[in-house]
Amino acid sequence: MRIVYLNGEYLPENEARISIFDRGFLFADGVYEVTTVVDGKLIAFEGHFQRLNRSLAELQIEAEIDRDELLEIHRELITRNDLDQGMIYLQITRGNPGDRDFAFPTEPTEPTMVLFTQEKTVIGTAIEDKGLSVISIEDLRWGRRDIKTIQLLYPSLAKMEAKARGADDAWMVQDGEVTEGTANNAYIVKDGTIITRNLTNEILHGITRKSVLACAKALQMKVEERPFTIEEVKAADEAFATSASGFVNPVVEIDGERIGSGKPGQVAARLRDEYVRVNMKEAL
Repeated sequence: MRIVYLNGEYLPENEARISIFDRGFLFADGVYEVTTVVDGKLIAFEGHFQRLNRSLAELQIEAEIDRDELLEIHRELITRNDLDQGMIYLQITRGNPGDRDFAFPTEPTEPTMVLFTQEKTVIGTAIEDKGLSVISIEDLRWGRRDIKTIQLLYPSLAKMEAKARGADDAWMVQDGEVTEGTANNAYIVKDGTIITRNLTNEILHGITRKSVLACAKALQMKVEERPFTIEEVKAADEAFATSASGFVNPVVEIDGERIGSGKPGQVAARLRDEYVRVNMKEAL
């Protein structure tokens, strides 16, 4: 049985309990991070730790998170669950103030911290060879998408809409321009230039995005950070998405129309190889 971490204890998953008054349960008042594991090692832990602290600060959740202690918890979960490839999910909520109230207490409550593992093939997936199909859907999320909160209902609904329409995922659109995928940053390639939306409050500041763009620079690829339209996606030479659990995944179709050749492109493949090479060297 899977062993999880809850507020200082390692427990069998069926023994982990939190209060019904936890604000994460009642208000989605919390943040999360997902760190990928390959060969039993953590990919980009430092970036996820730094973003975790930023998200907590933006929501005014006072949680004392020690970097080395958190790293040890991750490693212990890998060991206890014999995890070779997959992810570690981390969630911190404002905790239980004792009752339900829209206003959270002026005196900080004890945060709730949960971590658990998920097995998933990360290296050598079918997506690398097949690519993803996506649909476009209006972006109806709140305006602070740069904070990695646990309020993920709309991306979940968008994902289900994609599946209902025979696609793998959805790219969300605001004012005619692509923001991001349900759980990934979005890119197109045109005439050798990688184009991806610039960082604002409208998209998540992806840890994988940052690393992939550094890889592109190292490979002397041209990058343009700006919004792009669905029409530009359809006219692109190739497209791809980046995420912690997917690394670099080619996107070959949008709204039923082929992107480029309709097959995974060379830019995405080169970036994926470089990302894996660089991050495996730095894995903890």
